[in-house]
Amino acid sequence: MNTAVAPVKRQTYHHEMKVSPRSSARTNQKERTRAALVEAARALLRAGTPPTVAEAAEQARVSRATAYRYFPTHDALLIEAGNITPATEPVEDLVQNLPSDDPEERLRSVLDRFIPIIFAEEAAMRAALRTYQDTWLANRARGEQALPVREGRRMRWLDKVLEPVRRDLTEAQLRRLRNALALVLSPDALVVLKDVCGVQGEKEALEVLRWTGSALIRAGLAEAKSRARRSRG
Repeated sequence: MNTAVAPVKRQTYHHEMKVSPRSSARTNQKERTRAALVEAARALLRAGTPPTVAEAAEQARVSRATAYRYFPTHDALLIEAGNITPATEPVEDLVQNLPSDDPEERLRSVLDRFIPIIFAEEAAMRAALRTYQDTWLANRARGEQALPVREGRRMRWLDKVLEPVRRDLTEAQLRRLRNALALVLSPDALVVLKDVCGVQGEKEALEVLRWTGSALIRAGLAEAKSRARRSRG
């Protein structure tokens, strides 16, 4: 199926180094070709078809030989197609100016912005999770250490969420609370809620995750206060 692929907006950076018009045109063409392949793969994912490199090339009207130069393996394409970085830009903007100094309210704001994105990008998210696991298993089969393949953006978000209470927690307490909240602010949590718990609606999933996040923050802060009182006594 050769449906047209919508152009993908890409951020460009201007350098002081002079670049010839011909060189610049070649670079722009490479960026457009790569973006077209990624968007084609995402379109196939949204339609419920895990794409091969060849299928993405056909969808993007790019030759297979060219497509394989950009993505030599099926996994490489799936990781890129499942990368929801463009979709999470609203969350990135939010965490730079979170309302309130209450960590519970800050976390709820992030969840309210992030969970709808996960629901909207579910096919791409599940494909990415599968690729992460396949990569881990392949490395283990070769006796190699599994390399991290996720960007880890949620940990940056949680640093912002917990910023107002950093001084109230020891380094160990902060690390544990941050790690616990990472289980809530994640596509993995959505998989558990939908596939294991039978939750289907976005509203119910969001309520569960908001409740869990608040409970973890309250427990972490309460424990820190209790230990601080005991140490002073």
